[in-house]
Amino acid sequence: MISGIQHYEFCKRQWALIHVEQQWEENVRTVEGQHIHKRADQPFLREKRKNKLVVRGMPIQSKSLKVTGICDVVEFIQEDKGVEIFGEKGKYIPVPVEYKRVKPKSQESNLLQLTAQAICLEEMLVCEVKIGFLFYNEVKQRIEVPITEKLQDKFKKVVSEMHEYYSKRYTPKVKIGNHCRSCSLQNICLPTLMNKRSVKSYIEGMINE
Repeated sequence: MISGIQHYEFCKRQWALIHVEQQWEENVRTVEGQHIHKRADQPFLREKRKNKLVVRGMPIQSKSLKVTGICDVVEFIQEDKGVEIFGEKGKYIPVPVEYKRVKPKSQESNLLQLTAQAICLEEMLVCEVKIGFLFYNEVKQRIEVPITEKLQDKFKKVVSEMHEYYSKRYTPKVKIGNHCRSCSLQNICLPTLMNKRSVKSYIEGMINE
Protein backbone atom coordinates (compact mmCIF):
# COMPACT_ATOMS: atom_id res chain seq x y z
CA MET A 1 0.00 0.00 0.00
CA ILE A 2 1.33 3.42 -0.99
CA SER A 3 -0.09 4.88 2.24
CA GLY A 4 2.34 2.63 4.12
CA ILE A 5 5.24 4.86 3.04
CA GLN A 6 4.14 7.41 5.65
CA HIS A 7 4.30 4.77 8.37
CA TYR A 8 7.59 3.31 7.09
CA GLU A 9 9.40 6.64 7.02
CA PHE A 10 8.02 7.61 10.45
CA CYS A 11 9.01 4.28 11.99
CA LYS A 12 9.77 0.94 10.31
CA ARG A 13 8.42 -0.91 13.33
CA GLN A 14 5.12 1.00 13.20
CA TRP A 15 4.80 0.14 9.51
CA ALA A 16 5.39 -3.58 10.20
CA LEU A 17 2.91 -3.65 13.08
CA ILE A 18 0.23 -2.21 10.79
CA HIS A 19 0.99 -3.79 7.43
CA VAL A 20 2.62 -7.08 8.42
CA GLU A 21 0.92 -7.89 11.74
CA GLN A 22 -2.34 -6.06 10.87
CA GLN A 23 -2.52 -4.14 14.17
CA TRP A 24 -4.02 -0.65 14.54
CA GLU A 25 -5.16 1.86 17.15
CA GLU A 26 -6.72 5.28 16.76
CA ASN A 27 -5.52 8.54 18.29
CA VAL A 28 -6.48 12.16 17.75
CA ARG A 29 -4.09 12.58 14.81
CA THR A 30 -5.31 9.53 12.91
CA VAL A 31 -8.97 10.50 13.37
CA GLU A 32 -8.29 14.05 12.16
CA GLY A 33 -6.37 12.70 9.19
CA GLN A 34 -9.26 10.42 8.22
CA HIS A 35 -11.66 13.38 8.42
CA ILE A 36 -9.51 15.42 6.02
CA HIS A 37 -9.20 12.56 3.52
CA LYS A 38 -12.90 11.71 3.74
CA ARG A 39 -13.73 15.03 2.09
CA ALA A 40 -11.26 14.37 -0.74
CA ASP A 41 -11.83 10.63 -1.20
CA GLN A 42 -15.10 10.40 -3.11
CA PRO A 43 -14.46 7.48 -5.50
CA PHE A 44 -14.86 8.13 -9.21
CA LEU A 45 -16.39 11.58 -8.69
CA ARG A 46 -15.51 13.83 -11.64
CA GLU A 47 -15.75 17.59 -11.74
CA LYS A 48 -15.03 19.70 -14.82
CA ARG A 49 -13.54 23.17 -14.32
CA LYS A 50 -12.81 24.91 -17.64
CA ASN A 51 -9.63 23.20 -18.94
CA LYS A 52 -9.29 21.00 -15.85
CA LEU A 53 -10.91 17.67 -14.96
CA VAL A 54 -10.83 16.89 -11.22
CA VAL A 55 -11.12 13.20 -10.20
CA ARG A 56 -11.38 12.25 -6.51
CA GLY A 57 -10.52 8.94 -4.83
CA MET A 58 -8.84 7.48 -7.91
CA PRO A 59 -7.44 3.92 -7.48
CA ILE A 60 -3.88 3.57 -8.80
CA GLN A 61 -1.25 0.85 -9.07
CA SER A 62 2.20 -0.01 -10.40
CA LYS A 63 2.52 -3.61 -11.54
CA SER A 64 6.27 -3.27 -11.98
CA LEU A 65 6.81 -2.09 -8.37
CA LYS A 66 3.86 -4.08 -6.93
CA VAL A 67 2.25 -1.14 -5.11
CA THR A 68 -1.36 0.04 -4.97
CA GLY A 69 -3.16 3.01 -3.49
CA ILE A 70 -5.72 5.76 -3.92
CA CYS A 71 -5.05 9.33 -4.99
CA ASP A 72 -6.94 11.89 -2.92
CA VAL A 73 -7.31 14.02 -6.05
CA VAL A 74 -5.96 13.86 -9.60
CA GLU A 75 -6.26 17.01 -11.66
CA PHE A 76 -6.20 16.32 -15.40
CA ILE A 77 -5.01 19.50 -17.13
CA GLN A 78 -5.99 19.82 -20.80
CA GLU A 79 -2.82 19.77 -22.87
CA ASP A 80 -2.07 18.79 -26.49
CA LYS A 81 0.90 16.70 -25.34
CA GLY A 82 -1.25 14.77 -22.85
CA VAL A 83 -3.21 11.51 -23.07
CA GLU A 84 -6.81 10.76 -23.93
CA ILE A 85 -9.27 10.22 -21.06
CA PHE A 86 -12.28 7.95 -21.53
CA GLY A 87 -15.47 9.96 -21.86
CA GLU A 88 -13.68 13.29 -22.33
CA LYS A 89 -12.72 15.30 -25.38
CA GLY A 90 -9.11 16.36 -25.91
CA LYS A 91 -5.92 15.25 -24.17
CA TYR A 92 -4.86 15.73 -20.55
CA ILE A 93 -1.80 15.71 -18.27
CA PRO A 94 -2.44 14.06 -14.84
CA VAL A 95 -1.31 15.92 -11.71
CA PRO A 96 -1.71 14.16 -8.31
CA VAL A 97 -2.76 16.21 -5.26
CA GLU A 98 -2.19 14.72 -1.78
CA TYR A 99 -4.06 16.15 1.23
CA LYS A 100 -2.30 16.46 4.60
CA ARG A 101 -3.76 17.37 7.99
CA VAL A 102 -0.87 19.39 9.42
CA LYS A 103 1.21 22.32 8.20
CA PRO A 104 4.26 21.80 5.93
CA LYS A 105 7.22 20.00 7.48
CA SER A 106 10.56 18.65 6.35
CA GLN A 107 9.47 14.99 6.40
CA GLU A 108 10.43 13.33 3.14
CA SER A 109 7.61 10.78 3.47
CA ASN A 110 5.09 13.26 2.01
CA LEU A 111 7.29 13.75 -1.05
CA LEU A 112 7.78 10.00 -1.48
CA GLN A 113 4.06 9.32 -1.23
CA LEU A 114 3.36 11.92 -3.91
CA THR A 115 6.17 10.49 -6.05
CA ALA A 116 4.63 7.02 -5.72
CA GLN A 117 1.34 8.37 -7.04
CA ALA A 118 3.10 10.03 -9.97
CA ILE A 119 4.93 6.81 -10.88
CA CYS A 120 1.69 4.82 -10.78
CA LEU A 121 -0.10 7.36 -12.98
CA GLU A 122 2.79 7.32 -15.47
CA GLU A 123 2.67 3.54 -15.72
CA MET A 124 -1.14 3.33 -15.95
CA LEU A 125 -1.63 6.12 -18.47
CA VAL A 126 1.70 5.81 -20.35
CA CYS A 127 2.69 9.43 -19.90
CA GLU A 128 5.02 11.70 -17.94
CA VAL A 129 4.01 13.23 -14.60
CA LYS A 130 6.49 15.99 -13.85
CA ILE A 131 4.77 17.71 -10.90
CA GLY A 132 2.35 17.07 -8.05
CA PHE A 133 0.90 19.10 -5.20
CA LEU A 134 0.73 18.75 -1.41
CA PHE A 135 -2.24 20.49 0.21
CA TYR A 136 -1.81 21.24 3.93
CA ASN A 137 -5.24 21.66 5.50
CA GLU A 138 -4.06 23.29 8.76
CA VAL A 139 -2.75 26.35 6.91
CA LYS A 140 -4.75 25.90 3.69
CA GLN A 141 -1.51 25.96 1.70
CA ARG A 142 -0.85 24.18 -1.58
CA ILE A 143 2.77 23.46 -2.53
CA GLU A 144 4.03 22.38 -5.93
CA VAL A 145 6.46 19.45 -5.87
CA PRO A 146 8.70 18.57 -8.86
CA ILE A 147 8.82 14.79 -9.37
CA THR A 148 12.58 14.46 -9.68
CA GLU A 149 14.69 11.45 -10.62
CA LYS A 150 16.21 11.59 -7.12
CA LEU A 151 12.78 11.22 -5.50
CA GLN A 152 11.87 8.38 -7.87
CA ASP A 153 15.09 6.49 -7.04
CA LYS A 154 14.54 6.99 -3.29
CA PHE A 155 10.95 5.73 -3.56
CA LYS A 156 12.04 2.61 -5.45
CA LYS A 157 14.69 1.90 -2.80
CA VAL A 158 12.16 2.28 0.04
CA VAL A 159 9.62 0.04 -1.73
CA SER A 160 12.28 -2.64 -2.22
CA GLU A 161 13.03 -2.60 1.53
CA MET A 162 9.32 -2.77 2.37
CA HIS A 163 8.83 -5.80 0.09
CA GLU A 164 11.79 -7.53 1.73
CA TYR A 165 10.42 -7.03 5.27
CA TYR A 166 6.93 -8.05 4.15
CA SER A 167 8.07 -11.25 2.42
CA LYS A 168 9.95 -12.28 5.58
CA ARG A 169 6.98 -11.27 7.79
CA TYR A 170 9.54 -9.47 9.94
CA THR A 171 8.83 -6.71 12.48
CA PRO A 172 12.10 -4.87 13.20
CA LYS A 173 13.22 -3.34 16.47
CA VAL A 174 14.01 0.37 16.33
CA LYS A 175 15.63 3.03 18.47
CA ILE A 176 13.07 4.72 20.71
CA GLY A 177 12.77 8.52 20.76
CA ASN A 178 10.42 11.47 21.21
CA HIS A 179 8.44 10.40 18.13
CA CYS A 180 7.18 7.39 20.11
CA ARG A 181 4.96 9.70 22.17
CA SER A 182 2.88 10.69 19.15
CA CYS A 183 2.65 7.15 17.76
CA SER A 184 -0.86 5.68 17.64
CA LEU A 185 0.57 2.21 18.34
CA GLN A 186 2.64 2.88 21.45
CA ASN A 187 0.29 0.75 23.60
CA ILE A 188 0.82 -2.17 21.22
CA CYS A 189 4.49 -1.57 20.46
CA LEU A 190 5.53 -0.91 24.09
CA PRO A 191 8.74 0.85 22.96
CA THR A 192 10.23 1.14 26.47
CA LEU A 193 10.36 -2.66 26.68
CA MET A 194 12.21 -3.12 23.38
CA ASN A 195 15.62 -2.21 24.75
CA LYS A 196 15.28 -4.18 27.97
CA ARG A 197 17.34 -7.34 28.30
CA SER A 198 15.63 -10.67 27.75
CA VAL A 199 15.64 -13.34 30.48
CA LYS A 200 18.08 -15.38 28.42
CA SER A 201 20.57 -12.52 28.00
CA TYR A 202 20.23 -11.63 31.70
CA ILE A 203 21.07 -15.21 32.79
CA GLU A 204 23.96 -15.44 30.32
CA GLY A 205 25.28 -12.13 31.65
CA MET A 206 25.11 -13.36 35.25
CA ILE A 207 26.95 -16.59 34.34
CA ASN A 208 29.68 -14.67 32.54
CA GLU A 209 30.16 -12.44 35.58
